[in-house]
Amino acid sequence: MNTTSNPTNAYTVPAVSISTARTGASSKANSLGMRTMQERAFAKRGEQYLLIKSPPASGKSRALMFVALDKLNNQGLKQAIIVVPERSIGSSFADEPLTKHGFHWDWQVAPQWNLCNAPGIDEPRVAKSKVEAVRQFLSSADKSLVCTHATFRFAVEELGVDAFDQRLIAIDEFHHVSANPDNKLGSQLGAFIARDKVHLVAMTGSYFRGDSEAVLSPSDEALFETVTYTYYEQLNGYNWLKSLDIGYFFYTGRYVDAVAKVLDPALKTIVHIPNVNSRESLQDKDREVNEIMHALGEWKGIDPTTGFHLILAKDGRILKVADLVDDSDAAKRSGVLAALKDPAQKNNRDHVDIIIALGMAKEGFDWIWCEHALTIGYRSSLTEIVQIIGRATRDAEGKDRARFTNLIAEPAADQSAVAEAVNDMLKAISASLLMEQVLAPRYEFTPKDTGPRDGFDYGEDGYKQGAQNVGVNKDTGQIHVEINGLVTPQSPEATRICKEDLNEVVTSFLQNKQVLERGLFDTDNTLPEELTQLQMGKIVRERYPELSPEDQEAVRQHAIAAMNLTQQAKLGLTNADDSGQEQDNDGGNSDAQGNTALIDGVRKFVNVRDLDIDLIDRINPFEAAYSILAKAMDEKSLRQIQSSIAAKKVSIPEDEARELAKRALMFKNERGRLPDINSADAWEKRMAEGVAALARYRAQAKAEQARGVPVNG
Repeated sequence: MNTTSNPTNAYTVPAVSISTARTGASSKANSLGMRTMQERAFAKRGEQYLLIKSPPASGKSRALMFVALDKLNNQGLKQAIIVVPERSIGSSFADEPLTKHGFHWDWQVAPQWNLCNAPGIDEPRVAKSKVEAVRQFLSSADKSLVCTHATFRFAVEELGVDAFDQRLIAIDEFHHVSANPDNKLGSQLGAFIARDKVHLVAMTGSYFRGDSEAVLSPSDEALFETVTYTYYEQLNGYNWLKSLDIGYFFYTGRYVDAVAKVLDPALKTIVHIPNVNSRESLQDKDREVNEIMHALGEWKGIDPTTGFHLILAKDGRILKVADLVDDSDAAKRSGVLAALKDPAQKNNRDHVDIIIALGMAKEGFDWIWCEHALTIGYRSSLTEIVQIIGRATRDAEGKDRARFTNLIAEPAADQSAVAEAVNDMLKAISASLLMEQVLAPRYEFTPKDTGPRDGFDYGEDGYKQGAQNVGVNKDTGQIHVEINGLVTPQSPEATRICKEDLNEVVTSFLQNKQVLERGLFDTDNTLPEELTQLQMGKIVRERYPELSPEDQEAVRQHAIAAMNLTQQAKLGLTNADDSGQEQDNDGGNSDAQGNTALIDGVRKFVNVRDLDIDLIDRINPFEAAYSILAKAMDEKSLRQIQSSIAAKKVSIPEDEARELAKRALMFKNERGRLPDINSADAWEKRMAEGVAALARYRAQAKAEQARGVPVNG
C-alpha cells in the first residue's frame, strides 16, 4: 500500500494502492468448469441456507447456476427462482452451455420466464402481469425463473409464502435485504425461514448496508452456511490487473472545473456525477455533462450507430463518450445502453472511452475495460461505493492498474454549512478505510507462542518460539499474527465471526459518525481506548447480543487488531514512500516488493514491538488516515474542522460511563487497585473519570427516585 499521484498532472490524489501477485488462479477452471469461488460454493451445495460473500466479477451468477442445477436434479427441489435488484442484472442469468465445459447439465431459462426482459416497470399496477407470470410458472413443469426483487415481493404478497414450498429462492445482491421490519423483502425472507420449506441462496459482494441496518437478524444469520471468497483472493488471482488505487481528491469551487485535474482521457473511465439534490450539483445535469465533455476536447458530433458523443482530444485522438445522464429521449438512451451492452463489443477495448452516468453504471454493470471509476460527491452508502469500485476491478488483457477517485468539495474556511461538508468528507474517508480492510488479506490471530499454523510460511528462519512471528498462507493470502494477551473465542459462533465476519464489524465501526469525527479530528480530547475499547465494544455488544461477555471481548479484540494492523502497515509504507523509497513508473512499488507490500508492512510493525492487545488498543485506528488527510487538505480548513468537532465534545454519557466502570473493574482485577483519577496515564485517568461519572448518574437517579420521579432502566 502506498500513496500515489496521478501520472498525468501535478495534483496528488491520496490513495491506497493494493498490489497483487497475478497468479491467474481466479480464471483457472476445474474439470467441471468451475473457478475457485464456484468450486468452493458447489462444495456446500447440500446446505438449505447458503450465503455467498464474494466480490464483483468472481462468478457468483454461474456459481448459483451450478448449485441450483444440483438442487433441481439431485436434491428434489421443484424449481429455482432467481431474484435480482434491477432488470439489467437479469442478463447475468441467461442460458449457459455448462456441459460444454464439463458440468452435468446446462443452465436454461425459457424466454417467457426471464421476467427481467418483459416490458413494463416494476410498480404495483404494471407488476400484476408479472405476478400472474410467477403464478403460471409455479404451476408449470419448467425449472427456472428470473425476476426482480420488486416482482418477487409483489408475488409473495399476492400468492403467499406457502406457494413457494420445495423451491430454491436465490437472492442476488443480498445487501438490499434488511432485518428491519419495514423492509418487505427482509420480512418475507424471515417468513420463509420460519416456515422452513424452501432452500435459500443469498449472494452479495458487500454483506453490509449503508444505513447500518443488519442484513439478517442474528438468529436467522446463524442458520446460513457461509462461503467467503475475499477481494484479496480475487485480485491476487487475476492474470492482468496488478494494482488498485483508492483515493479522494478535495476541490474548491465548481466540481466541473476540478474534473479535468483528475480525469485522465487516456484511461477508460466511468464518471458518476452528483445527484441533482446534492451540495456538489450545479442543479443542471445536462450542462454538467456538456462541461465535462468540453474539458475533454472539441465536440465533433454523435456516432449514428452507437449514439456515443465524439470528442476530439488535445492529443488528436477521437474519444467516444457515452452519455447515460440525458433522459429527455428514452429511445435515444436505450440505444446508447444497447450499444454499451452489445455482446459483440465486449472484448473490444476501443468500443467506448468514457461513460458519464448519474444513477446508472453501478451495481451489476459489466465493462471489463474500465480503469478508473471517478465519483463526484459522497454517496449515500458504503455499499454503493463498493459497487462503484467493483466496476473498475474486472480483469482484462493489458489492463494492469485500476483506480477509484472520490471528488469531494473541501469545506471552505468561510463556509456556513461546514457540518454538511464534514459529513461528506467523513463518508469518503470511511469508504476508503473500508475498502482497505475489504481488500486486505484475512488475519488469523492467536495468543503468543501457540505454535505455527499449517500452510503458513514464517520466512527464512521459520517459526520461532518466543519471537515475533508473522506467517503467510500464499494460497489464501491469510496472515497469521500472534498477540500477547489476546482473548480467544470460545463458542462456535464467536469463532466463526472472528474468521468470517471481522470486516462486517469494522464496517459498523466505520459507519459510526461520532467514531470518525473523534478519531480523525478530535484527538486532543479523545483517547484511542475510547474508540478501540468503548466504541468498538459497544458495537460488538449491539451486533452480537447473544454472545457471552468473554466472546464479545474476543470479537472486539480481533476486529480492532485487524483494523489497526492494516492501518499501521499502510502508515509504515506511506512513510517509506515519503522518505524517497524507489517506485516503478506506474506509481506502485516494484513487483518484487509490491506483491507483498501489506505483508511487509505488517512484519515491519510486528518486528519492532512486543505485540500485545494493550498496545493495539492504544493505537488510534485513524492515525494513518489523518496522516494522508493532513497532506491533502488546506491547513486552515483542517483547523476549522477540528475546532467544530472539538466544540461538540460533551460530558461522559451514561452508557459510556458504565462501560468505563466495567473497564475499571477489569483494571482492578489485574492490578489490585482501582484506576487513579490523578494518574499520569491518560487511559487510567479516563477510566477513573468514568467511575466518578457513573457514581454521579446513580446518585442523581437515587435522588429523583426519592422525590418520586420515574426512573428509566
